[in-house]
Amino acid sequence: MLTQHWRFTSVTIRKQANHLIHEKSPYLLQHAYNPVNWHPWGAEAFAKAQADNKPIFLSIGYSTCHWCHVMERESFEDQEVAALLNRYFVAIKVDREERPDIDHIYMEFCQALTGSGGWPLTILMTPEKRPFFAGTYFPKTRRYGRQGLVEILEQVGALWAEDDRKLREAADEIFDAVHAHTRTKDGTTTGTSVFGQDSSGFKAEGTKLLNDAFSRLAHSFDSRYGGFGQAPKFPSPHIIGFLLRYALSEPDSTALTMARKTLDGMARGGMYDHIGFGFARYSTDQKWLVPHFEKMLYDNALLAYVYLEGYQLTHEEPYRRVAEEIFTYVERDMTAPEGGFYSAEDADSEGVEGKFYVWSPEEVLEILGLDQGKLYCTVYDITAGGNFEGKNIPNLIKTDLISLARDYGIDLNELQARLAQARQTLFEAREKRIHPHKDDKILTSWNGLMIAALAKGAQILQDNRLLRLAKQAAVFILKNLRREDGRLLARYRDGEAAYSAYLDDYAFFIWGLLELYSATGESDYLKIALDLQQDQDRLFRDEEQGSYYLTGADSEELLLRPHEAYDGATPSGNSVSALNLLKFARLTGAPEWNEIADKVLSALMVSAADYPTGYTATLQALQFSLYPGQEIVLASRAQAQELSSFRQTFFSDLRPYSTILYQNGTLKEIPWLRDYPIPEDGVTAYVCENFACRQPVSTVAEFETMISQ
Repeated sequence: MLTQHWRFTSVTIRKQANHLIHEKSPYLLQHAYNPVNWHPWGAEAFAKAQADNKPIFLSIGYSTCHWCHVMERESFEDQEVAALLNRYFVAIKVDREERPDIDHIYMEFCQALTGSGGWPLTILMTPEKRPFFAGTYFPKTRRYGRQGLVEILEQVGALWAEDDRKLREAADEIFDAVHAHTRTKDGTTTGTSVFGQDSSGFKAEGTKLLNDAFSRLAHSFDSRYGGFGQAPKFPSPHIIGFLLRYALSEPDSTALTMARKTLDGMARGGMYDHIGFGFARYSTDQKWLVPHFEKMLYDNALLAYVYLEGYQLTHEEPYRRVAEEIFTYVERDMTAPEGGFYSAEDADSEGVEGKFYVWSPEEVLEILGLDQGKLYCTVYDITAGGNFEGKNIPNLIKTDLISLARDYGIDLNELQARLAQARQTLFEAREKRIHPHKDDKILTSWNGLMIAALAKGAQILQDNRLLRLAKQAAVFILKNLRREDGRLLARYRDGEAAYSAYLDDYAFFIWGLLELYSATGESDYLKIALDLQQDQDRLFRDEEQGSYYLTGADSEELLLRPHEAYDGATPSGNSVSALNLLKFARLTGAPEWNEIADKVLSALMVSAADYPTGYTATLQALQFSLYPGQEIVLASRAQAQELSSFRQTFFSDLRPYSTILYQNGTLKEIPWLRDYPIPEDGVTAYVCENFACRQPVSTVAEFETMISQ
């Protein structure tokens, strides 16, 4: 067994590695030298539990989780707790980001038993994997009104030794109840359209659902700071995307005001890193001031995407700037040399949450000098009293730059230039601090989201750098996370690709490929997306319900085969799939894609009917199916110089229901494209809407007029 050594003066501490030492997950490796005899999830651990007749202690978390670190320091590094775990249990660690299937199942049990969930997720269960106790963080001893872990372990250990049958029977009852609940919640009773087959009925019921969601969001909207509800506040970019689309169809509503207020509030608050860029996971307060400091790739991908859509709709430069800054952060800090994107950065550094990100006035003045330092402190709320545990999180919540420029007797552009210079100086100084831990595993699903965002940025901003980053990541996934038989894998780290990909991996990567095709016209992206969609249907479709399982038919068999419809921190794989399918139907003209999309969307509507604000990515698919959009074909030789001008015109405004196809003779998979002649020179644009096509045009001015009508 491997050992790890720490030397303090003349004393050497030897720590023996447990069974996690050979894993690739950064989270599991963080626990590899705990005195707890951790096992990874697998047959060996469950065989040991069966042979020794011990219950399982299952702990699920991720490497940048603050409370996971706290529980490790308090309990899993503690000899007393480790002795209890090793005596009474077989202890298993799971990285929720590598195994979302396991996490999803046992989070269902936790929520059913306790009414809430979160990480670290703590499950006590039989060797047959059936839970009888669930919770999240537990202190070592009773505190914060929570049971202590020592107390729980001693009680359960004694109960199991006295009569394990009682706990097994309890586990069976819990399993039966949760299984019945999840089947009902997933709406697995029918695969037919919830709106019926009549198109007018579908539109009426669909519009009613959209209006219901908007009304509920308006009721919970925070008109002072933006966002929904009080604290904590999560970014939920799919809510903003829904509101931007709602504003297009209902321009007299307050939807755009709500979306803009939220975009502005998040960007002004401390949840946004004003020095190094990028968003933290969420805000712990109503004002967006104090973040939970971890940065996740998926948040930044989805937020970049929705800020770009905000820019398309409003043409306001701050939204463009935020998206560009997110991409700067991702390229600088989250891009692997091979081309994929890392997963996350921790909230903690040196064992302290937020230490890397906060400032005192003295630090700012020393780095910037008196005049620049005072200006920066005034603008970014850096005070002696502090706004976070005696230190300061830079923010613009109370700042009016126009008034400040007037007070300083300078023009706004000069003020912004001085602040940009100060930011760069502070950034260079901050780089010398001890950085938070970076989770450097590469996930297919989250990379798919970032590819979609970067490709969207390339479409709108005409930035080849963004296109290069998106292409490199797509190539990385296809080279390293796709087997020879075409099956996607979920995780890559340290030269190893592992775990059969989940629904989200397929759905999000297909989304990214579709955006890349729209940005470039390179037919291979669309061809690969179609191939992957066919694989997804074969591996994940629930023929009875109509939507998709989280795991493939070839994946490990677990207690349940879960569905996921709820749009949480990320949209569900089902929501994104519904929209992907609708786009495939428009792009290819193949009726089978519409039929599958209808079944997926109808199944999702069963879940969304009672709580539509929890399904706003699903509602975006519904909006796509309800509202007319333009189907555009740009016919040209592959390297026609004018093509970029046509593209730029198309992407200059938000057109969420329109699709664009490129006819350059390479898409043999779409036979009807042959009916669109390719000109010898230049570009010919064909625009169809409401099942009718207009006269083709060949100048950008004509094209702009046609798509703006």
